[in-house]
Amino acid sequence: MNTIGHFFRFTAFGESHGPAIGGVVDGMPAGLTLDLTAIQEALDRRRPGTDPRTSTRREPDRIKINSGIFEGKTTGTPIAFTIDNCDARSTDYDNMRDKIRPGHADATYTLKYGLRDHRGGGRASARTTAATVAAGAIAAQFIAVYGIKVKAVASQIGRATTPEGMLRELEAARAAGDTVGGAVTCIATGCPAGLGEPIFGKLQARLAAAMMSINAAKSFEYGDGTDAARLHGSESLDTPTGLDSALHTSENHCGGILGGISTGEDITMRVCFKPIATMMRPVETIDLKGSPCILDAKGRHDVCAVPRAVPVVEAMACLTLADALLAARCSRI
Repeated sequence: MNTIGHFFRFTAFGESHGPAIGGVVDGMPAGLTLDLTAIQEALDRRRPGTDPRTSTRREPDRIKINSGIFEGKTTGTPIAFTIDNCDARSTDYDNMRDKIRPGHADATYTLKYGLRDHRGGGRASARTTAATVAAGAIAAQFIAVYGIKVKAVASQIGRATTPEGMLRELEAARAAGDTVGGAVTCIATGCPAGLGEPIFGKLQARLAAAMMSINAAKSFEYGDGTDAARLHGSESLDTPTGLDSALHTSENHCGGILGGISTGEDITMRVCFKPIATMMRPVETIDLKGSPCILDAKGRHDVCAVPRAVPVVEAMACLTLADALLAARCSRI
């Protein structure tokens, strides 16, 4: 599937070393003044080549809107956009054509399709998340009409959780030709109560599906998350303190979602990312015939997914909440 959402839908296309990546956002209501500068600012936060600890691939990531906007306002029709790939170096991957990169989708793509684009991972590349960020920035402007804001931050890299410690982890991994994992924490404020469905469309399940579609994501949690496994009921109970247009509680252990439906309090979530699989050191692997070989990776790669994953997490949250908002319009007279 290359589409996420039911009412507010985003379809993505493109490969890492193709001429362009892009997408189509369908379901955006008409009449919204779209701030293209805000979309570009979101892309600039994700793009490579801005920090020595990220890939040195230099992509301007300038978005081109091809449809769905007239005189600065949304028309209610599909918003199609493209982002050119300007700095791909496909020859860097020539030595990987017949080798399986450990930890990547090379083997599974080959087993599923019978072939793969070896240039930078093709469709499996995190390069494609630029389109996700653009679509999420469009969704962010829609949900802002309802007072919803989404903010994500890097909350852990390696074993460090402070800004200084996270920088040290990044530098140490880069110096060793290694990579490192981490986590992104995201909070959605201003969400109305009633988003999400009771059983199979639970809001946390929709958010989890969105977050786990991000490259290198390994886990998703909301509210107390995995900490809940260590708690007693007396430690994790949310005592109600008020009920108006939202349910107010003493602690918000539930992360703003109960029974799959938003309570009206902040929605809190966390996404963990594995270390980038490509390391700047030789590693053992096999070739497409199954014979042992050594992979000495070339190319330009991030040391850690987390710094550039922050706007991607925000984008996925915005897309999911935009879809939930439109669904909520249909659930009550």
